[in-house]
Amino acid sequence: MKKRAAIYARVSTGEQSSENQLRALKAVAERAGWDVVGIYDETVSGVAGRAKRTALEAVMTDAARRKFDVLMAWDVSRLGRSLAQLVGLFEELRSLNVDLYLDQQGVDTTTPSGRALLGMAAVFAEFERAMIVERTKAGMERARARGAQIGRPPAGDGIVAAIRSLRSQKMGMDRIAKTLKCGKGLSQRVCTEYDREMKEAAQ
Repeated sequence: MKKRAAIYARVSTGEQSSENQLRALKAVAERAGWDVVGIYDETVSGVAGRAKRTALEAVMTDAARRKFDVLMAWDVSRLGRSLAQLVGLFEELRSLNVDLYLDQQGVDTTTPSGRALLGMAAVFAEFERAMIVERTKAGMERARARGAQIGRPPAGDGIVAAIRSLRSQKMGMDRIAKTLKCGKGLSQRVCTEYDREMKEAAQ
């Protein structure tokens, strides 16, 4: 049975054209014996979030609906700009049993070597995430060493007492936050603690 292929093409500005991308990918599909069942073409910056990339969203929706077996793109940069973003998309396709063909990178996950390349990309993405976390922690430690306050300052006894008092009057958490003009997270934390104490006292 022939594989059903979907082509995704993207350009960043209206002055550019995706014609060359489409021509090249259609030729690849013809040589591979794949039936092109859908073409998704859009003009949008590669750094835009997926919510703004309507054609890419349509691709992933149709992938989930099993409308095609392999997604084709001319270059990996057409799909995304960050490694983490790309690997997330690759993993989503893999979970849907949809293969990926990237012309300029020579990636074709219908082959064992193509699947191995994507596996390596996942390893590098995990390394990138670990490095970001490590750099963030190091930056916070340097800031603390200089005496900087990290995160919100602790709530004063007065605001905590006020929250507990209003909670004792059966007031809702969100309303307490609005009444006292404090954060919803603080209100929820104090109210949850108060409710637990009241429950334990009643047992």
